[in-house]
Amino acid sequence: MNSNGETSEETSKSPVSTPVDVAEQRKRTKVISIVYIIAALDITWMFLQFSVTPYLAKKLGFDTLMFGYLQTTVGVIQLFGGPMFGRFADLFGARVALSLACSSTVVFFLLLAIANHPAMLFIHKIPTVFMHVLPSTQMVVADLSEPEKRADALAKLGLCFGIGMIAGSTLGGHLNTRYGETFTACFGAAGSAFSLLLVLKFIPKSTKVHPSKTNTDSQSKNKSVFSLGEITRLMKFPGVTPTFLVKIIVGLPSGIFQVMFSIIALEFFKLEPQQNGYLMAYFGIVQMVIQGGVIGPLTARFSDKSLLLLSIGVSALVGLAQAYMQNVFQFCIIVLPMMFSLSVFSVITDSILTKSVPSSDTGTMMGLCASVQSLLRTVGPTIGGFLYVNYGISSIGLIEFFVNSSVFVFMMQRHLSRTAEHRE
Repeated sequence: MNSNGETSEETSKSPVSTPVDVAEQRKRTKVISIVYIIAALDITWMFLQFSVTPYLAKKLGFDTLMFGYLQTTVGVIQLFGGPMFGRFADLFGARVALSLACSSTVVFFLLLAIANHPAMLFIHKIPTVFMHVLPSTQMVVADLSEPEKRADALAKLGLCFGIGMIAGSTLGGHLNTRYGETFTACFGAAGSAFSLLLVLKFIPKSTKVHPSKTNTDSQSKNKSVFSLGEITRLMKFPGVTPTFLVKIIVGLPSGIFQVMFSIIALEFFKLEPQQNGYLMAYFGIVQMVIQGGVIGPLTARFSDKSLLLLSIGVSALVGLAQAYMQNVFQFCIIVLPMMFSLSVFSVITDSILTKSVPSSDTGTMMGLCASVQSLLRTVGPTIGGFLYVNYGISSIGLIEFFVNSSVFVFMMQRHLSRTAEHRE
């Protein structure tokens, strides 16, 4: 017992490690802030690339069909590369993974700068197998954020996406108009090299805070990046497979609309390029507001499952509205609930999935989540093109309405039955 009447046991429970904890928390916060900057820059360079590739493809004689093949090529490459890259990040750490992703982006832009033949446009897409900067930043944020704050932290990456969308589209259009495709591509390469320097300077070798001993032992036995068993093993964790299936089923109809939007804007809304640019900027601003100011308060007040149900229900209503819209003004109104449902759905499913697996597997899980988007980009143009040509834009909206309504009703019934069981 000490002079204050406390036992030595009580004294030992005092928070003597608080300064260390505070310093560690500040370090994590700094790393997350740098990661947000890297993510915003990467999205900027990608949207800058979107102002180069279509015009260069047209100069090299690409028709609509060939350009569609080019986009599908990227989807297929990243579909298989995402999970492998995620596992690579888990095995070798955040710094190595992000360095590889940024280096691949540099090579991607340099190949684009020297592309003077149709085959070169396909060749310059090969580095996209390693270009997974955004999933890597999601892994770092998931590793370093507290579970109860993870959804809000991941939502901030969506804010970075909106900033990058606006900055990249504006900068790319300006540079391409004034200096041409080659200079713009070289600018993208220089920007990606700057991102690489930020990674090497500020990102720690590993961001795994609480690795699972069992999982660490498993990884030590199998260090192969291409181990399909180690990747699919994550599906056996409780709640992972149902959430993953929901992510695919609900994401497909909205994904079809997104990949078909350029055609819809051109043929249905009959927008000029400048008007389309304004609409994209509007998308970016809405997304920034939702990701930066709406999702955080919602996740602090409501559970992940409640927000997941909300996003699916809103998405169903959005599909119904899309089926009956007639002009771009009506679409601008629909964009508000559409971006809300897309943002909440993406953030919440990613949050649920990363919480369902050990910390040592968050990279692989983020890679699997990224592969869902690649799958949508791969099959979306084919399905969307068929529906749009044969049944019109209303068919895409109605399918989204019926699919999301069915999933919403199924999940609601399941939730109510579980609640009744708990009460009994």
